[in-house]
Amino acid sequence: MNRQEKALALAEREREEIKRKENFMRLAIAQAKAARRAGEVPIGCVIVKDGAVIARAHNMRQKRRLATAHAEMIAIERACRKTGDWRLNGCEMYVTLEPCAMCAGAAANARISSVVFGAYEPKSGACGSHLNLLENAGLNSNTQVTGGILKEECSRLITEFFAQKRTSEE
Repeated sequence: MNRQEKALALAEREREEIKRKENFMRLAIAQAKAARRAGEVPIGCVIVKDGAVIARAHNMRQKRRLATAHAEMIAIERACRKTGDWRLNGCEMYVTLEPCAMCAGAAANARISSVVFGAYEPKSGACGSHLNLLENAGLNSNTQVTGGILKEECSRLITEFFAQKRTSEE
C-alpha cells in the first residue's frame, strides 16, 4: 500500500469513528430530551461496552431532590449494576454536556476508558474547558477525552431550556 492509499484508509477510519461516536451521542441526546420533558436540565448520558449500550440516564436532580443525580452518576451506577463490577474498564461514556468535576472524578474512579461529550461547559467543565481532571498523570487510570461531538445540537438543548425557563419566570 502506497502513502496515498494509507492516507485515504486512515481518513476513512477516522470518518467511521466520528460516525460511530455521533450515533452514540444521538442516544445521549434522546436521554437529554427525556430530561427536558421531565422538567430537568436536559443532559443525557449513555455508557457503551463492546459496541453495545449498557446504561442510559438523564438528569434527575429535581425528581430525586439529590445534588448527585447527574446523568453521568446515574449511568455509572446502572453500568456497574449491569456489569456486576465497580470497574468499567473498556467502557465509553457519551454525555451531551462536558462533565463537571464530580462526574469526571466518578468516571476516573470507575476506570471508564473514554469520555465523549457534546457541548463544552466553560464555567464548570472538568474535561478540559475549566479543569482537566481526566488527563491527569496522578490518576490511577487513563481516560481519553473527546469533546465537541454534535456540539451544536447539544448546546441548543441547554440554551433553549434556560431561555424558556427565563421566559416562564418573567
